Amino acid sequence: MRMLALAILVMGMVSAAAPAQAQTYDPDYPVCMHVVGIGLNLEDCRYFTIDQCRASASGRAAQCNINPFYAGATASQGRYDRRHRRVY
Repeated sequence: MRMLALAILVMGMVSAAAPAQAQTYDPDYPVCMHVVGIGLNLEDCRYFTIDQCRASASGRAAQCNINPFYAGATASQGRYDRRHRRVY
């Protein structure tokens, strides 16, 4: 019984140590660039056209895709539609 309790405790600690994932896609932009590298796999969603994305992806291990979460003209004009300056 103690071994079972210990196993459950260890499994809970391992799952709690896993990193949390943030939202990958920015719904304000229709095009994303998927960037792949050593230890790197991310979506860079800040392009309005495929041509803009392709220019940035040129010479890199990257691919341009349509953003599946783009809100477009159907986005609500509420408080969540404000543009904020990005701080990176």
